[in-house]
Amino acid sequence: MISKIKQAFKIKELRNKIFFTFLMVCVFRLGATIPVPGINTKMIQQMVNGNSLLSLYNLFTGGAFSNFTLFALGIGPYITASIIIQLLTIGFESLAELQKSGEEGKKKMNMYTKWVALGLAVLQGTGITLGIVRNALIHNNAFFIITVIVTLIGASMLLMWIGDKITEKGLGNGSSVIIFFGIVSRIPTDVLNIVQQVSSKKVASWMAIVLLVVVLITVLGVTFIQESTRKIPVQYAKRVVGRKMYGGQSSHIPMKVNQSGVIPIIFASSLLAFPQTIALFMGSGAQDFVKQFLSTATEPGFWIYRSLEVLLIVFFSYFYTAVSFNTEDISKNMKNNGGFIPGIRPGQPTIDYLNRILSRITLAGATFLAVIAMIPAFMTHYMNIQMSLAGTSLLIVVGVALELKRQLESNLVMRSYQGFLK
Repeated sequence: MISKIKQAFKIKELRNKIFFTFLMVCVFRLGATIPVPGINTKMIQQMVNGNSLLSLYNLFTGGAFSNFTLFALGIGPYITASIIIQLLTIGFESLAELQKSGEEGKKKMNMYTKWVALGLAVLQGTGITLGIVRNALIHNNAFFIITVIVTLIGASMLLMWIGDKITEKGLGNGSSVIIFFGIVSRIPTDVLNIVQQVSSKKVASWMAIVLLVVVLITVLGVTFIQESTRKIPVQYAKRVVGRKMYGGQSSHIPMKVNQSGVIPIIFASSLLAFPQTIALFMGSGAQDFVKQFLSTATEPGFWIYRSLEVLLIVFFSYFYTAVSFNTEDISKNMKNNGGFIPGIRPGQPTIDYLNRILSRITLAGATFLAVIAMIPAFMTHYMNIQMSLAGTSLLIVVGVALELKRQLESNLVMRSYQGFLK
């Protein structure tokens, strides 16, 4: 594997992609360390430590929120905007057609997503400044408040631009890469905290060992489900053109058990964090309600929050799979090229057959992901061990790492025709 990494750096185009991604990540981490002036960060850190939703939000921003740095809003507005636009494609046929209309359609959809992200950034930036951190503002005049809001919005738009550039010129999906490095940056702090808790006898050593074993099992489970594929056999009919015979080959349609990757987990987490922002505009009563019933800080809230998370993971798995894997187009392409699934008639029977298999394996993959997400979450909740890299965050890290490895491998295979790990 080390030799293949060295080989990747010898290829100029691939080396440029790696360096560009690294540079953009450095810009992200630099912005996550530059504080917004005039903010009492100690007060914000106390609020984050006492609120599970804010802790999750802080995790996705790589600790930028608790320190109230430039990227305190993170990539959240853009991800939430992506969810909204994707959901609107179901209800509006014009958006669905635009999504299928090639590169120009994708550009327009991306533009709509960015405008919605800007609106959400304004909403969240205003809500956070006037709600959560209002008491932490050193200066309470209108000019300073507007300056803080504009700074948060501008930095969030810059982070969205960084994500787009990583997707365009770097490796992996930009938004996922930013969230990945934001979570990974918290690992050293988590490890030190657990070591201190074990040293001070606040946490038994066996609990830390059990947690480590659960984390390792989760990593193995996610890796297994991400790499699992159902191969549907396809046979191509023989045909004679002139003196040559074409077709007659056997192939297969690869259907991944987890077709949507890590996207459902990110979407579910972002959507569950959104009520916190809405509650900021509705007074202390709404905030108390969200903390009580949509937060893992309380026992009923923990069960409601985790139940909703499971349902959203399953929902977005089906939704994203339906968007990214069009069985009707696959059936049409097979028919045009003389291909067919043995024992299944071309046309609508093939579409029904593919939809039936896709539904079953998507349910298996989504259920497995949800279970894997819940095990570390229950462990940390009932063992009282504070660790960011558990549950949803661990799934995101493993999923994005596998996607980066897969994309790096595909780039290498195109040039050397060899597997990355061989």
